[in-house]
Amino acid sequence: MKLLVVEDEAKTREYLRKGLTEAGFVVDTAANGLDGRHLAMTEHFDLIVMDIMLPDLDGWRLLGSLREAGNATPVLFLTARDSVSDRVQGLESGADDYLVKPFAFSELLARVRNILRRGLVPLSGNQLSVGDLTLDISRRSARRGGSEIQLTTKEFTLLELFVRRQGEVLPRSLIASQVWDMNFDSDTNVIDVAVRRLRMKVDDGHDIKLIQTVRGMGYRLDVRNEFH
Repeated sequence: MKLLVVEDEAKTREYLRKGLTEAGFVVDTAANGLDGRHLAMTEHFDLIVMDIMLPDLDGWRLLGSLREAGNATPVLFLTARDSVSDRVQGLESGADDYLVKPFAFSELLARVRNILRRGLVPLSGNQLSVGDLTLDISRRSARRGGSEIQLTTKEFTLLELFVRRQGEVLPRSLIASQVWDMNFDSDTNVIDVAVRRLRMKVDDGHDIKLIQTVRGMGYRLDVRNEFH
């Protein structure tokens, strides 16, 4: 998933960029409100983390400008302004959450993940599909070629992530953060084992293999039957 960090303080901006990147996100940054607005309006982001006290265009006006333009990207305010009135104003202006500086990065990461989970909605009603694979989100069930696939809760969550991000290469760190809500430990093979088991259930017996390994990078789900 792709995040935008709008923060004028260079050390904080780099701290956020590095930490969120290590957590598996793609991160763009802006040092002022005008640059932040330009990026938000010209590129797709899953979440914007922004300070309120920004040069050129403060966070209040930046958020208002985005909402007026029909941009509904979730926003997490990150600011030293900690009064109740400031928090209320932030939430009532259309922000999705409000975190006061100084903050623990673990709390920021938990809030980011929570907002992103809230924003996951089915692409078409209650179903997602790729090729002959169909997921019923409300029933938490999966079928391929008309046959039901028996999945554990984690396996369904992992498969849903793959389907929603069809064609994208998902690094192990992103899978760990989105499915297991943990930081990726390169010494463990839990991700590889989980994907291997899911692949057996989804692809065995089918000519087209949907779950693909991209060596040195991670995994992806795609209808193209090609491995690297």
